[in-house]
Order: sequence, then C-alpha cells, then structure tokens
Amino acid sequence: MLPTFLTSSAALPRRLLLAVALAASLAGCASQPDNELKSLPQRVELGTVPFFRGNADQSAPMALAAILSEQGVRITPGMLKAPLHLPKGIDQLQTSVQSVARDYGMLVYPLDPALSALLTQVAAGNPVLLRFQEGSAFWSEPRYALLVGYDRYKQRVLLRAGFSRRLLMDFDDFEAAWKKEGSWAVLVQQPGQLPAQVDRQRWLKAANDLAQAGQEQAARRAVTALGQ
Repeated sequence: MLPTFLTSSAALPRRLLLAVALAASLAGCASQPDNELKSLPQRVELGTVPFFRGNADQSAPMALAAILSEQGVRITPGMLKAPLHLPKGIDQLQTSVQSVARDYGMLVYPLDPALSALLTQVAAGNPVLLRFQEGSAFWSEPRYALLVGYDRYKQRVLLRAGFSRRLLMDFDDFEAAWKKEGSWAVLVQQPGQLPAQVDRQRWLKAANDLAQAGQEQAARRAVTALGQ
C-alpha cells in the first residue's frame, strides 16, 4: 500500500495545470503597472522644488510649505504650525493639510494608490505630497514628504524628506513604507493646472471641496480649466 502522503499520478497533472494558471493570472495582474511604468521617461528629477529640512514631527508643515512655495505662495513651515493645529492636532494632520492647502486657494487632487500613478504625475512636472513610514523594525514613525523624481533603470524614487533634500528609496521599499501609511498621496495644484491623465469626476469633486472651503472663484477656475 502506498504511503498516505503520495498522490495518484492522475492528480499531479491537474495540480500542475492549476499552479500554472495561477502563476499566469498573477503575472497578468502585475503586467499592467509594469507596462505603465515602461511608458514613462526613464529618469525624472524636479530639481527646482523647494526644500525645508527638519524633524519628523515637523514634516507636515515642511512638506506643505514646500509644495505651496512651488505653486508661488510665499510661506515658511513656521507659518503653518498654527493652521495645522500643531502639536495637538497631529492625529488629524491628513485632513488639516488638505484644508490648509484649500485655504490658500489650491486644489487638492487625490491620486490612486499605485506607484505608476505617482510617477506619471512626476513625469508631467507635478511634485506629489504623500505620507510614508520611516524607520526600521525597532523604530518607525509617519513622515510627510514630496516625491520629486525617480529612476526606472535603478528602480528608485527621489524624495524631499526630513533632513535629506535627495532621499533615495528603492521602489519596493518605498511602496511598502507608503502602504503602511495608507498609500495616501495628493497633488496640490493651482486651480487652472490640470494633472496628467486627469480624472474628470475626481477633479470636479476636488473643485467642489474647494468651493465648500470658501474658495468659490478658485473652484470656478478649476471647472473652467476642465472645459466645463
């Protein structure tokens, strides 16, 4: 009698076919983002994006000040501490960052939780405001940063973060750290400046959020930019 851990010869081909089918399915899922990345320029760096250095607990005002400065606002991180309700309001920072950006007349456009979505915007000249987890297995904390470049050949992204003007991270490491903080990423745009591959409904929702914040004129500019 055969041992119980051996299977019949008829079962093996069926299991092999299932394994091959599963592998093909997974490969198909992975191919779409890969193809999107391959369509982008090999290397991009937005070298003129401003940078403010500092500790992790000040990363939100630093990153927001940098992207507002990129949009032509004269501002420093210190001017944003009170509007962001720091340090007491640290648990509501994601909401506060967006609200303050709208107070300055900017449209906040959320991005899909995919690396290709972020790099598409960078390739179009748009820095991305995001949050990722910095640290190690023994210590970590959330940090706001700006994505300002990438290198497809070396599989790296380039961030303005913390004390580093040019923080390099491998694609896989960045995606893991970004995912730990909810894969949150947005553009902070002038209302007349459409993102690459704009989603019309998402843009109109962002314009409505801008109007609800009391920026009706800016919201109208955003709608006009969309051709409506």
